[in-house]
This record gives sequence, C-alpha cells and structure tokens, in this order.
Amino acid sequence: MANPDHLNMLRQGVDAWNAWKKRHAVGPDLFFRADLSAANLSGANLSGVDLSGADLSGADLSGASLLYANLITADLRGVDLSRASLDRAHLFGANLSGSNLSGANLSGADLSGASLSAARLSAAELSGASLVYANLSGADLSGANLTAASLVDTDITNADLSGCRIYGVSAWGLKLSDETRQRNLIIRPDITEEWQITVDNIEVAQFIYLMLNNQKIREVIDTITSKAVLILGRFTDERKAVLDALRDELRKRNYLPILFDFEKSASLTTVETITLLARMARFVIADISDAKSVLQELQAIVPDLPSVPVQPVIIASQEEPGMFDFYRRFPWFLPVHPYDTPAQLLSELSDRVIEPSEAKVLELRATPSAR
Repeated sequence: MANPDHLNMLRQGVDAWNAWKKRHAVGPDLFFRADLSAANLSGANLSGVDLSGADLSGADLSGASLLYANLITADLRGVDLSRASLDRAHLFGANLSGSNLSGANLSGADLSGASLSAARLSAAELSGASLVYANLSGADLSGANLTAASLVDTDITNADLSGCRIYGVSAWGLKLSDETRQRNLIIRPDITEEWQITVDNIEVAQFIYLMLNNQKIREVIDTITSKAVLILGRFTDERKAVLDALRDELRKRNYLPILFDFEKSASLTTVETITLLARMARFVIADISDAKSVLQELQAIVPDLPSVPVQPVIIASQEEPGMFDFYRRFPWFLPVHPYDTPAQLLSELSDRVIEPSEAKVLELRATPSAR
C-alpha cells in the first residue's frame, strides 16, 4: 500500500513535494494502489515512482514528470496529462480513456493493452512506444509522432491520425473503420528535410516506403507485374500433370508461373486470394477440364479485371460450359483452346496460348479504359 508519510507530503502541495523529493530518495512502493483521484499534481516530479493500480481518475498531472514511472493498470480516466513527461513509463493495461495527453512525451512508453479510447494525443511524442493491443478507438492522434512505434492488433477505429509521423512504424492487424482518419501521414524520417512524402493509409505507407528505398523490392514488383502468369485448374493426378507441364514450359520462356489449387470448393478467402493473384498477373491460363471450382473463380476474375487477359483451355473430349456465353462479352476473355493431349497443348503453347495472351495484353494496355 502507499506510504502514508509520502502521501501526507504530497498533500502539502506540489512545490513542497518536489523540494522534499529532491532531498530524499523514495522507495519503489511510494503510491502503490493509492487513491489520488481528482488530485492537483500539475508539475509534480513523480519520476520512477510506483503508481501501479493507483486511482488517479480526474487528476491534474499537466506538465508532471513521470519518467520511468510504474503506472501498470492504473486508473487514469479523464486525467490531464498535457505536456507531461512519460518517457519509458510503464502503462501496461492502464485506463486512459478520455484523458488529455496533448503534447505529452510518451517516447518508449509501454502502453500495451492500455485503453486510450477518446483520448487526446494531438502532437504527442510516441516514438518507440508500444501500443500493442491498445484501444485507441475515437482517439485524437493528429500530428503525433509515431516513429518506430508498435501498433500490432491495435484498435484505431474512428481515430484521427491526420499528419502523424509514421517512419519505421510496425502496423499489423490494425482494427480500422470507415471513420478512421489517416490523411497526410508522413513517411520520411526527418521532418526538417526540404521535401516530404505523405500517404493516406498507415498500412500502405510501409509498402510505399519500401518501394521508394529498396531497389530489390522495386525489381520484385516489376518482375511480378511483367512476368507473372496465374495457372488455374484441378489438382487431381491427371489434371495436375498438365498444370505442372504448363508451369515448366512457362519457366523456359522466362515467365513466373503461379499455381493455385482449386480442388476444394470456393470460399470467401479463396475468392480474395485468387483475385489478388490475378491482379498481379500479366495474364491467366485456366484449364477448365473437370474444373467446377475454377468456373466459380472465373466469375470473380473476368468481369472485374479488364486489364488481365484470361486464356481458357480444355481437353477436346469435353464440352465448353454453357456459362461461357456470358464471358464472351468481355474482350479480355479469349476463345477457348481445345487440346487432345498434354503433349499437343505444350506443342501449341506459344502459338495458341501465349501469343494470343500477349497480344491481348498489349491491346488492353493501349486502351485507356483498361488501365
């Protein structure tokens, strides 16, 4: 429990407390579980003290020094911490809902699992802070410095991140909403530089920075968009042999083949994955022999991706699906190429599959509406 002598000294006023603290070393159990609700502690020097589990709700801690303070699970609802120094403070699981942290220094602070819903953090210093699993729903972080901060599984629904500095931020599994404001996020490390780059999405920002500063990343993207070919089909033993042969032949022609297994029935995750892969592909080859799942996935690809040619192939002993009458209205859906044997398909691959696909790629890219 809190040391009663220390509490009495604090109640004499911040000036008396600060002078006394300067002269005396205080133990780590100073304010453990203390009731300091609504206390006026503006400008108090509480660096390094143990306030874990303390009730500070409604207190005035504006301009206070709380460097390395232990505030684990403390009740800080509605507290005024504006311009306070909380460098390296331990705030794990603390409740800071509705608190005012405008201009506060929280660099390196541990806010993991803390509740900061509706908190004011405008222009706050949060560089290197841990916000893992923190709740920042409805919080105002406009102009805050989030450089190298950890936002893993962080809730930022309805939060305002406008103008934040986010260089080096780790953003994974963020909980967002349509009302989350992410305008003008600064991704350059030094805000004093003459030019800056801003984006409007914190997750996209990491990718944009890598693209701008990593030649290898740019080469990988160029390779994917210029050489990737998505191959669709069934992965039964007989059909997979055809797909593997297609893949090998495409490799010989300096393409980057990507195979996707549609043996199982389609699901939402499958649709999302296939659509993403198709968007990255130069063109798609779909072996529709015995392939019901592929037909389902073509429904997600063909109508919505006018820049990606789709070349269907089918074993000649089978009839084209009736639904293909619908696909023929799309210029990027090429005529079905029938083949008698895998060997025939490979022998005709250049003339009947690759060349028509490449010709359609060039045609579509020359058409403004397909860009």
